[in-house]
Amino acid sequence: MPTTATAQTDGYPRRKGRPRVSETAAPSLVDILNLVRTEQATTRQEIERHSELGRAVVADRLGTLGELGLIDESELGTATGGRAPRLVRFAADRGRILVATLDQTAIGVGVADLAGSLLMEHHEAAELTQPVSALAERLITLFRWILERQADPQLYGISISVPGAVPDGGEALFQRSTPGVLPGWESFPLVETLIAAFDAPVWLRSSVETMTMGELHAGAGGGRNTMLFVKVGKRIGAGLANDGALFRGAQGAVGLIGSVPVTVGDRTGTLEAMAGSDHIAQDGKVAAEHGASPILAEHMRRGSEITALEVAQAAQMGDAAAIDILAQSGRLIGQVVATLANMLNPALIVLSGSIAQTNDILLAAAREAIYGACHPLVSRDLQIIRSQMGSSSGLVGAAIVATESLFAPAMLRDWIMAGRPQAHPLFQQVKDEIARRKTMEGNSLRPPDV
Repeated sequence: MPTTATAQTDGYPRRKGRPRVSETAAPSLVDILNLVRTEQATTRQEIERHSELGRAVVADRLGTLGELGLIDESELGTATGGRAPRLVRFAADRGRILVATLDQTAIGVGVADLAGSLLMEHHEAAELTQPVSALAERLITLFRWILERQADPQLYGISISVPGAVPDGGEALFQRSTPGVLPGWESFPLVETLIAAFDAPVWLRSSVETMTMGELHAGAGGGRNTMLFVKVGKRIGAGLANDGALFRGAQGAVGLIGSVPVTVGDRTGTLEAMAGSDHIAQDGKVAAEHGASPILAEHMRRGSEITALEVAQAAQMGDAAAIDILAQSGRLIGQVVATLANMLNPALIVLSGSIAQTNDILLAAAREAIYGACHPLVSRDLQIIRSQMGSSSGLVGAAIVATESLFAPAMLRDWIMAGRPQAHPLFQQVKDEIARRKTMEGNSLRPPDV
């Protein structure tokens, strides 16, 4: 068997001098790496106990993982009567994850390590209604700008948060093509363009899903078994995390509560239409025009636009009409969320969005409605709070989505022997298809005049 730089190990190139590891070693490598990555085991003895593998096998697998740069054993632990054990740590700095959030009026980008910890972030105004080609160009420019500031940017993946629900479509490992999650996206290959530009797998998730994961791992949800996350804005959506994992449903469409019908007096409409930020702004405008809100009327007199934030600020200043508008929205949201709480029995409900995070009135009204409509067993230990993460939650959650997918056993076992996810056979197939399309379309994936 050759030992040159072109020698093959399980179909992947291996470096000169690296000992051959058989295909049967991959499952144990996956198990050991995830024990270390999740800190279930931090020493060789603990790894032997949890994995039920022999000392020689554990030593061999750790040697392989160390050579691949995925673990570090340079640190000593605390001695307990004998020699200090050598700690086994996951090498989170081995690679980087590029992350982005695309909102209706803003774009956020950042970079995270392989543990999902956000290392850098940048936010700027942007219109999601602009051509997707222009959005992609800006995203690529910002990503390259971030990578230039990394000392050793070994890119492992790209994860993007988008406003709409992302159909599952069987994309269990990573995104293979661009779904039509927003108008115009079906005619532009955003995912394919990013893969071609950065040679890395791409994930897309809805903003509610990424914010749910961000809050669960880095915000108020730490240590919680079940968390219900509710985002209040122009759109109203919910995300569910159970046992530390995101529940996506059959088609990736969990939490579309904005479409639930609600009734106020003789008016019936969807929750978004009756309680979302557009409705709050519209009711605020009506209150200003009719003289019911002196503060909002003054805004209008000065020629200022009345948005949901202006209504929230007026309410905080004691404006009675603005208080009623926010309280009504909070009650409607609380009624719908209470139904979910009775079914799911979460330990924690987190409300997010600029209105919920900057105003106590909507949150208080939602709490009152939820506690009032929940079964006593559901509400007994239930906590209802506002998000602690703000605009960072989507970026952190996008990073968690990528890292959990990268190191899921179903994906990890097919790239761990090479030490980088780009070696995954399915990713190679996707790259080959993109290259074929670029050749057929004159070295460009972009349709004209998108």
